[in-house]
Amino acid sequence: MSSTRRDELRALLKTFGIQADESVIAHLARNPKLGSLHIRLALEDLTDYGGDNPVGELTLKIEGAIENRA
Repeated sequence: MSSTRRDELRALLKTFGIQADESVIAHLARNPKLGSLHIRLALEDLTDYGGDNPVGELTLKIEGAIENRA
């Protein structure tokens, strides 16, 4: 993978990580009685391939729990 593509991907993932972190922390703060938050992070290819199917699918799902402790 070229360094430009890798840099673009890392920038996108970094932006996602920062925004996801802020969203989850805010959600937990709004719901202080919640013991833990079970979430799924998903990566989905939204590319229009113009009628052609891509070789293999690009999907990734990760699930986990985040404890709501002070």
